[in-house]
Amino acid sequence: MPDIQATLQTFLDENPDIEIFEVMLKDLCGGLRGKWVTRDKIHKVMAGQLKMPLSTLAFDIWGRDGEEWVFATGDGDGYCRPDIRTLVPTPWAERPSGQVLMSMAQIDGMPCRYDPRMIITGLVERLAEHGLTPVMATEMEFHLLQAEMDPSGLPQHTQSDRLGGTLAAGQTYGMDAMAEQAPVLHAIRDACVAQGLPVDTLIKESAPSQYEINLYHTADALLAADQAVMLQRAIKGVARQHGYRATFMAKPFADIPGNGMHVHCSLQGADGGNAFDDGTDQGSPLLRQAIAGCLDMLQESMLLFAPNLNSYRRFQRGTHAPLAPTWGYENRTVAIRVPADAPSARRIEHRVAGADANPYLVIAGILAGILHGIEGELEPPTPLEGNAYDQVPPSLPRYWPDALAYFQGSEVVRARFGEDFQKVFSILKQQELDEHDRQVTVLEYEGCL
Repeated sequence: MPDIQATLQTFLDENPDIEIFEVMLKDLCGGLRGKWVTRDKIHKVMAGQLKMPLSTLAFDIWGRDGEEWVFATGDGDGYCRPDIRTLVPTPWAERPSGQVLMSMAQIDGMPCRYDPRMIITGLVERLAEHGLTPVMATEMEFHLLQAEMDPSGLPQHTQSDRLGGTLAAGQTYGMDAMAEQAPVLHAIRDACVAQGLPVDTLIKESAPSQYEINLYHTADALLAADQAVMLQRAIKGVARQHGYRATFMAKPFADIPGNGMHVHCSLQGADGGNAFDDGTDQGSPLLRQAIAGCLDMLQESMLLFAPNLNSYRRFQRGTHAPLAPTWGYENRTVAIRVPADAPSARRIEHRVAGADANPYLVIAGILAGILHGIEGELEPPTPLEGNAYDQVPPSLPRYWPDALAYFQGSEVVRARFGEDFQKVFSILKQQELDEHDRQVTVLEYEGCL
């Protein structure tokens, strides 16, 4: 473990202009919560002396308390535990700033049982008991939009065609389309470099105003999740600096593809080799067990990958968003793809999550599925070739209340994630669902008034 105070002092010496530090927790619903701390107080924070309510982890997407949980627990404090590896400058801030991500511990020093970073740590430790280390990387899709909404309150594209957008075409992999947004895209990459984020590629995605940034893999699942969270924040911050709005909303526009978060994962064995590689094109039995476990848990863990009402609008035929627990080799119409690559790079690509999901919970959901398959020695169905939409009927939860019901009643979720997490996340999502049920939409007025 690094000497935290010595590492902090080195950082301060190298960044003498930094005035403010943003010390942050990722709550369960994906919001970043925390405080601004002045330079002279950051040593105390890094020493673990900062207290915040444990309920900071349990806000809904509008930043409201999960009331049932807060009042039942008394809303007590916990200690914040900064991760020195995430201490970085914040280059897009108006004033010289730094940031660091934290975990939450209970007042007795034990990890908070529903902290998403701690959930990943527990699952990684369980895999380590099998002599396995997950190697993970994320691919993040997002829309780069105008900062201002249109007169109707709807988001506005930064990319269109001469037909007013009626083609709904985004010039996939288009180099000219990338060049048109070169200043902001270069600035995003520069921010990633400043924060030590291992950017692999930036590409133009299929929808208008849509882009994707991929990160290199790391043999540290928690760090991979941290990097995904930091990447999203960098994209949003730099976009705002350039007068744009970046969004990871799963389906911001009804008639074009939404934003996904694809996660690549392999397992490193005790010998340092890829445990999914047995020298064949098919991969090892462990690979098939991992796939089987992920598929078997998809229905009950869908709420982790699609946590919001809007998330389910992304799942439509022909959109590269899966509708059933399917898998295949080099097939982008399935839920879990095994990419074509050298045997030593054998891995899965989990293609279910939307970019609106909490990266910690997405990675935790994948690790839990892998453990479920390995410990249960499960076998997957036959891998699919061709169009999976035509071969397997939809069976994943299509609507938010269904996903919530599966999650709430799941024994395997309770066993892999713990009762506290299952309960508090269910409370938050039920609270959000109840709020949506209280709203009457313009479409309803148009059809029924």
